[in-house]
Amino acid sequence: MHDLEAVLGLVVVAIAVAALAPRLRAPAPSLLVLAGLGIGFIPGFPSVHVSPDLVTLGVLPPLLFAAAQQISLQDLREVWRPVAVLALGLVLLTAAAVAAVAHAVVPSLAAPVAFTFGAVLASTDPVAVTALSRELRLPTRLATLVQAESLFNDATSLVLFEVAVAAAVGSHVTAGEAVGRFVLLAFGGTAAGAVTGLAAGAALRRASDPSVQAAIALVTPYVAAVGAQAAHVSPVTAVIVAGLLLSRRRARSRQPEGRLLAGSVYDVVVLVLENAIFAVIGLELASFLHDLRGSDTGQTIALVAATTATLLVVRALALGVPALLPRKSAGAADRAGRLQAGIVLTWAGARGVIPLAAALSIPLATDSGAPFPHRAMLLVAATAIVVITLVVQGTTLAPLVHRLGVATSPGEAVDELRRARRALAIAALDRLDRLASTTQASADVVDRMRRDLQQQATSNRDDTDVMAAVDGAVAAARLRQELLDVEAEELARLRLAGEISAETFRRVQRQLDIEHTRLRG
Repeated sequence: MHDLEAVLGLVVVAIAVAALAPRLRAPAPSLLVLAGLGIGFIPGFPSVHVSPDLVTLGVLPPLLFAAAQQISLQDLREVWRPVAVLALGLVLLTAAAVAAVAHAVVPSLAAPVAFTFGAVLASTDPVAVTALSRELRLPTRLATLVQAESLFNDATSLVLFEVAVAAAVGSHVTAGEAVGRFVLLAFGGTAAGAVTGLAAGAALRRASDPSVQAAIALVTPYVAAVGAQAAHVSPVTAVIVAGLLLSRRRARSRQPEGRLLAGSVYDVVVLVLENAIFAVIGLELASFLHDLRGSDTGQTIALVAATTATLLVVRALALGVPALLPRKSAGAADRAGRLQAGIVLTWAGARGVIPLAAALSIPLATDSGAPFPHRAMLLVAATAIVVITLVVQGTTLAPLVHRLGVATSPGEAVDELRRARRALAIAALDRLDRLASTTQASADVVDRMRRDLQQQATSNRDDTDVMAAVDGAVAAARLRQELLDVEAEELARLRLAGEISAETFRRVQRQLDIEHTRLRG
């Protein structure tokens, strides 16, 4: 009972801290980690240890699903090459570098154990990266790179982790078996996610009740994760692929009321789980520190310092050096832009929930029954590094982005939103007369609606509302609903053509959904 009260109290504190974060002008994840760490040192507060399965199957699915829906497949196609290099090459390089440094700092760490530690910290975390970069207003390509890298590098680190753990506990894994395991995890997870996403899309199209649609959207990531876990493939990859597929089909798979309700439900779920898990990270570090023996403290501090520096140096070299290399037909401005992007990518590489889950998955004993070597030290070091990256990089990422001048101005987003609304109004005007004849709307209603659409097509405002043309008559409401469908089609075309960003698409679609729902009354 005390544990339940402690968890509930932690959730309440986490939500309160997240509510204060905007006033303090600090990222919520950083404050939440510090709050959890402080709570963990309160005398008498019970230790709360979470299992890796609870994190992987209970907390991560909706958070990863929501993160995946922030990226469109259109944007992902444009950056898949650098994302593939980062998700494969940089993860391998990072794991090897961390393993070498860990063995140098703690010579008693055997190579497989050191590589286990490297694999735990090799990948960036999608939940942390998404939470930290949510308000940065990065350019579309850079924002996609930051988020996509963190979404797709887990399969590589997970395979490295499994291979390293198998070697550390006494099993033998060949290079061919490691490659086969990677293919199974990554491509098997992709297949599981695709099947789940397609099935969920079909179910959403057939469900007419908004509550049922919201329930399907909420359950989908859990189905993908549990199904992938049962098939022994990557649950993280499965959830991400399902989220990407449903993000692409969201305009056609759900009714406007269902999209609004599902969005509201997801906002609440993500708020609670995201805030709670960051607080738990700080709390776990406090618990691990209590369990650490005094004789290991000095080596652990040295390991944390050396590994944190290694992660930053390796990432900076891998991302910064290519930006400095000369390119054909590339001027100084282009080189400077690539260097700025490399700096942002370097500093945005926070560790978080997935590395914590991997660290918690380190087995207690080897095949011979002996305790896993230095397990307590590895848990403390890995969790401490997660906390450091969330606090230090998290609190300084936004100032760095603004200092470099990388962030887009609010005016650019507003201009894009206005252009989108104008394009939608023009598309609706082109279809107005044809639709008016089928809905039997009066000439007076059609004329007023035409004037409002013309005003929207020429206005500098981004919130023009055509509801003034609807006087409550059934025919008028039907005509406006038909025009909203036309605008939704034009909005989808603009997004697929790459003329508007994913954020503008989501904002305008929400405006259309709200108006559609008001008309249905």
